[in-house]
Amino acid sequence: MSELAGWNHTYSGKVRDLYVPEGASGLDDADAVLVVASDRVSAFDHVLEPGIPGKGELLTTLSLWWFDRIDVPNHLLPDHALAGDRVVERIPAEVSGRAMLVKPLDMFPIECVVRGYLTGSGWAEYREAQSVCGIPLPAGLENGDRLPEPIYTPAWKAPLGQHDENISFERTVELVGADVAEELRRLSLHVYERGSAIAEARGVIIADTKFEFGADRSTGEITLADEVLTSDSSRYWDAEAYAAGTTPEARMASFDKQIVRDWLAANWDKTGTPPALPADIVERTAARYRELLERLSRP
Repeated sequence: MSELAGWNHTYSGKVRDLYVPEGASGLDDADAVLVVASDRVSAFDHVLEPGIPGKGELLTTLSLWWFDRIDVPNHLLPDHALAGDRVVERIPAEVSGRAMLVKPLDMFPIECVVRGYLTGSGWAEYREAQSVCGIPLPAGLENGDRLPEPIYTPAWKAPLGQHDENISFERTVELVGADVAEELRRLSLHVYERGSAIAEARGVIIADTKFEFGADRSTGEITLADEVLTSDSSRYWDAEAYAAGTTPEARMASFDKQIVRDWLAANWDKTGTPPALPADIVERTAARYRELLERLSRP
C-alpha cells in the first residue's frame, strides 16, 4: 500500500486498495475513487504470499481493455484533465499503469456470477445433485462441458475475512428488490455473452466469471464496477487445447490463477495459514496472465 500525495487510503480488499481525495472523509462523500490493483493473489478466501510480479498492472490493463468493448455503463472517470493549456494526469505516477480513476457508486452486495461451462464448485455440486447453485442441469454432463446456455448463479458478497455465499435468485430479490435483481441478471448474462464472443474469436474460452455493479449516486443507473473479465475474476481456457483435449485437465488449459488453486488444494488442508507459493508456481502464473493479455489484445 503506497502513500499517495493528494489521496488518502480508505480501504483494502484482497487485491485492491482504495483511495479518496484529500478532504473527503471516506467513500460516502468522495467525488472520485482511485482503485489501485496490487500484486497480491488470493485463493480460497485467503491472501497468499508471495504476490505475482506485475499482476496489478496486467489486471488493470485487461479491465480497461474490456471496459472499452463492453456496451454497458461503467464506473470509469477520465484519468487526465486540462489545466489551462496543459494536460494534467489525475493518477499519481507511483501507481500509474495499475490504477483506475472511478466514480463512487452505491454498490450492491451481490457477486454476479455467470457460468458457461461446468467446472469447479459447479462440477462438485453437479455430481451430487445434477444441479449448480440449485439450478437443475441435464444428465450426462462431464467436467469441463459447455452448458446448454450460460446460467446466472449469484453470491452474497461477504465482508473481508468472511466467505462469500451462493444464494438463490429469490434471495437477491429480497436483498436488492425485484427490478434491480432482474437487471443484474440481464446485464451479467449480456456482458458474459459479449465477452465470450470476443474472446472466442481470439482463441480463448471464458468458462465462468463474476461481476459487480453499483447504482450511480446521481441517476440511480446500474453501473458495471470493479474489475471486469480479468484473470482473477474469470476462468480462461485455451480454445485449441479444449477442442483437442481428451481429459478435463487437458481441455482446461487455463490463463488464470487455476495454477495457484490447484497447487494450494494439493498442498494445504484449508486450516491455519496457507503455505507460501513456490517460485515456479509464481512464475508460471505470471506468464499465463501475460499470455492472456497478449492473446486478447493482439490486432
